[in-house]
Amino acid sequence: MIRRLGALALLASLAACAPVPVRTGSDADLLAAQSAREAALASAPGWHLSGRLAMRARGEGGSGRITWRQQGEDFEIRLSAPVTGKSWTLEQKEGRVLLDGLDGGARQGVDAEALLAEVTGWRIPVGSLAAWARGARAPGPARIEFGPDGLPALLSQHGWTVEYREWDQTEPARPRRIFARLDADTHVRLVVDAWGGQ
Repeated sequence: MIRRLGALALLASLAACAPVPVRTGSDADLLAAQSAREAALASAPGWHLSGRLAMRARGEGGSGRITWRQQGEDFEIRLSAPVTGKSWTLEQKEGRVLLDGLDGGARQGVDAEALLAEVTGWRIPVGSLAAWARGARAPGPARIEFGPDGLPALLSQHGWTVEYREWDQTEPARPRRIFARLDADTHVRLVVDAWGGQ
């Protein structure tokens, strides 16, 4: 089953960039600006992105295209592998989660992270990724460091380290290149080609 989902979460071998210089997150003005940016993002809970994703976990990985549509707590994440032509969808709507596109048929549950763990053995923090993808902190304690532009460069939360390597020029700014790492063998890279909504 792990191999069958080897592309679901694991999509696009994307070139790594040199880490950006960081400033300490103790600067009150930077934290206040970040809180204001997060509040602006939260005021528009409907958004979508398209891009390329690569992921590795437990010695397996893959790459492909991603489209992610989010409306409040509900979402649809569609992943496609260009080489095989296969696609997978992880959808949450009104408290129900559906994982479709696997051999053996669709799987259902009430928690996206738990469903992925059950089917693949991977612990992917789907809820937190929705915040991290927009350069925001998820609920819970977090440590944040800022780049010379005053935008987040490193975010450490829930055992993951999220590195922001490029931002767009919108208001509020949104990340274009993101590298999230749990450990040496578990990481996600996302390159956003287009944002919609906030």
